[in-house]
Amino acid sequence: MRVAIVTGASSGIGSSAALEIARRGDGVILTYGRNKQRGLDTVAEIEKLGGTAVALPLDLGDSSTFAAFRDAVADALMTTWDTWTFEHVVNNAGIGASAMFEDTTEDFFGRLLRVLLKGPFFLTQTLLPLLADGGAILQISSGSALENSVEPGYSVYATVKGALLVLTRYLAKELSPRGIRVNSITPGPTRTRLGDDGFEKYPEVIPGLVARTALGRLGEPADVGKVIATLLSDDSAWVTAQNLDVSGGFNL
Repeated sequence: MRVAIVTGASSGIGSSAALEIARRGDGVILTYGRNKQRGLDTVAEIEKLGGTAVALPLDLGDSSTFAAFRDAVADALMTTWDTWTFEHVVNNAGIGASAMFEDTTEDFFGRLLRVLLKGPFFLTQTLLPLLADGGAILQISSGSALENSVEPGYSVYATVKGALLVLTRYLAKELSPRGIRVNSITPGPTRTRLGDDGFEKYPEVIPGLVARTALGRLGEPADVGKVIATLLSDDSAWVTAQNLDVSGGFNL
């Protein structure tokens, strides 16, 4: 059985990705931040499907914890699946925040940089010894990093998410001798808890986003989760260094 690590899988896109991966027969190690119960709930849903999953805590903003996390992953792999390696990494965990350029502080900039870029970069590096040859890495970027989705207030968030697209290409090149594929996706507006439950707090923004989406609705986590599972699967074995826009045609 193959095993995937999905960060930030206690809700939203991460949870849906973990479920879709499990539906295809793979084991899942999922991470949670402050909400352990939601992580355990995702594990319970996977088990209802007949799958196997383990939930581990991870502070993506503190790289000093990554070595201990790797040890916890190694223990979970051996205890649950009787193996020392896993096949897939989904760098999904993150935060959503906005600030106009003139109001951006160094603390704000540093927090987004630490969680959205430094975290995935050094977590992936730390996990590489356990990642099997022929595996796959998937970076979850954002539609805000694309040229057709520029919105005021997202200069830091979009810039850091855009850096993930560059990192994807370089990792694909450097890890190709091991047969490891590296791709990214850029979800459009998706009904998640990102941005402190923004869609729940400000439902009035939804009609405008729907009007700008070619397929005529807001994205759901399952829409993105299915794409993630497909890009990790053997169906995408000849795809690397690519970004796929998963937005239903936002701003088309």
